[in-house]
Amino acid sequence: MQRTGLILMGGGARAAYQAGVLEAIWSILRDEGWPAACNPFQVICGTSAGAITAAALACRADRIDEAIGTVLDTWSRVRAGDVYRVDVPGALSNALHWVLALGFGWLVRTRPRSLFDNTPLNGLLSRLIDPACLARAIDSGALHAFAVTASSYTSGQHVTYYQSATPIVPWSRTQRLACPTRIGVDHLLASSAIPFVFPAVALALGDRHEYFGDGSIRQTAPISPAIHLGADRILVIGAGQLQAGTVHSTHTGSQYHYPSLAQVAGHAMASIFLDALAGDIERLSRVNNTLQLIPESDRSATRLRPIDVLAIAPSERLDALATEHIHALPRTARTLLRMIGATDRRGAGLASYLLFEPPYTRALIELGRKDTFARKDDVRRFFASNDSTTNGP
Repeated sequence: MQRTGLILMGGGARAAYQAGVLEAIWSILRDEGWPAACNPFQVICGTSAGAITAAALACRADRIDEAIGTVLDTWSRVRAGDVYRVDVPGALSNALHWVLALGFGWLVRTRPRSLFDNTPLNGLLSRLIDPACLARAIDSGALHAFAVTASSYTSGQHVTYYQSATPIVPWSRTQRLACPTRIGVDHLLASSAIPFVFPAVALALGDRHEYFGDGSIRQTAPISPAIHLGADRILVIGAGQLQAGTVHSTHTGSQYHYPSLAQVAGHAMASIFLDALAGDIERLSRVNNTLQLIPESDRSATRLRPIDVLAIAPSERLDALATEHIHALPRTARTLLRMIGATDRRGAGLASYLLFEPPYTRALIELGRKDTFARKDDVRRFFASNDSTTNGP
């Protein structure tokens, strides 16, 4: 049998979309007669918020029904207060620290670390993720390998931490490398530390410690870790539209407004979380097409091999969807976002990453279900096929 890899990309609250996709895929597979106890993903890789979903699945890979249910329940119920502090002292102290540091740096002895205090996320992850369960799933054979990516602010390296059933030789490429380890909550906190928004986390890398942030930063080849870990075909679930060509402006007025801080930040977030995936899928498709031109007898002379890829991503703009639900945020968080222009239509891109509230996350889950059932034939073909074709987004 082919070894199937699952890649869950980052995107903050947008990652709730992935829960809907996973539930729909599992429903399609069960209707096709897939065994209830059989995990369809032997290699699971996650980045940023996608790493949290990936870890929840990996820890329960030997109980896949429970795993899907846990992911769905978590994203359906999550609130902003489960991820970052929304009480007045907790929400405003970090923002005030930034203001004082920028205006009166000579009076401030400690440097500000982040816009939000994500201490609550540590508690959520500790309840959701059990490293002992992850080790058990790998040892039982239900899971071949699990990986989480993070980006080092210290050295500039993009690092994939992985845990596997059998020893896998670490790989190293330009500005990215792999490190075998026992993955824990700290790795997930580091991978999901959105720059400026959440604080960096210290992780061991060899014989030293470095400070890491969101794994989507400098992630030039998001599909690569799953291939290195032995996946023969790969399902990628994104958290933003993967569109070919230039997206036209949605501005309809006669006057253009100078971009707010939130609008610039949202644009930067899109570059961090979305651009690399679209480019990597396109690159892999070209490699597959090239390999099809090489006689099978000659392919053994190259280390390249065809990889079947299915990518599922939102069919709608998630910033527009976020605009409809910004009112669900606690007042303190809403006030902070309003100060930087993230509560109007132009700045909602930033809010779409921070809107951890049920009205928004459930809408994303429903969109994930709808998009996946719309591609039911692609899902069936992907899990039934041994061909080496690439299914685009």
